[in-house]
Amino acid sequence: MQYKNSLDGVTADMLEGFFVGWPNPPSTETHLTLLKNSSYIVLAIDEEIHQVVGFITATSDNVLSAYIPLLEVLPDYQDKGIGKQLVGKMFKQLEHLYMVDLCCDDDLIPYYEKFGMTKATGMLLRNYARQSGE
Repeated sequence: MQYKNSLDGVTADMLEGFFVGWPNPPSTETHLTLLKNSSYIVLAIDEEIHQVVGFITATSDNVLSAYIPLLEVLPDYQDKGIGKQLVGKMFKQLEHLYMVDLCCDDDLIPYYEKFGMTKATGMLLRNYARQSGE
């Protein structure tokens, strides 16, 4: 598995299969654009099949804070430590910041606590009509 924090050599066709369970998922082209527009990314690439199999993104002011909106690993690659590697490598990129926040479902709280994160209360606004990003 290759991990990289750039999009060098990555094309939209390498991003098939993500956003599992989303009723209105982004296209692979929109996925590539959101990766390009993120402040920080880490990609997991299966070099044998030349496919992105996991990714994490962060947006940041590069002064005090960052927010991690997306972490996803393709179903066939889950439970192999890829998500742990992605989070660890992202946290390394963000270690110069005061705060790193993310929102997750309750069942993922123990996962993120393993990285030293603390449960907090947050508020969300979702516009599901824009879920695809188009």
